[in-house]
Amino acid sequence: MAITEAQVIQETGFTDVDELPAEKFEQLEEFIEKLKTKTGSLIQVLYKAQEIFGYLPRDVQLFVARKIGVSAASVTGVVTFYSYFTTQKKGKHIINVCMGTACFVKGSEKILEKVKEKLGIDIRETTQDGLFTLQDIRCVGTCGLAPVLMIDDKVYGHVTQDKLDEILDSYKEKA
Repeated sequence: MAITEAQVIQETGFTDVDELPAEKFEQLEEFIEKLKTKTGSLIQVLYKAQEIFGYLPRDVQLFVARKIGVSAASVTGVVTFYSYFTTQKKGKHIINVCMGTACFVKGSEKILEKVKEKLGIDIRETTQDGLFTLQDIRCVGTCGLAPVLMIDDKVYGHVTQDKLDEILDSYKEKA
């Protein structure tokens, strides 16, 4: 069943369908309809919604709440409790700075501060151009390479402040 732009607006109150296209709501609705039971499926539906939209803005949360028959407060509670879920649109590239013990001892805190300074953002923020989102993570599992920085799925080991400029600039050139 195709969801129209008017139905998205009716379901969510959201009027900027360029940002959240009706096709994505349709894809999410199809997923929800295929569930054997909607009871107890909130986290599963939120995982799928985040996969489809890339994040869980208020309007997607309201849509999920209405479609599976739970309160908007319940959805928001789950979204804000679990660190996996995000209500902010992420950048094209996700930068993860490892803050595990080995990386921290080897200077990852200084690397993190340098990234924040260079990009003008804080942890869990996205650059204005939408290119980078910055995150800190507890352990990448590559302690022998400490300090470690990951961009998307690529691991950079023995990162120094000098290497950082070169690494970040290589992603800016690809944009």
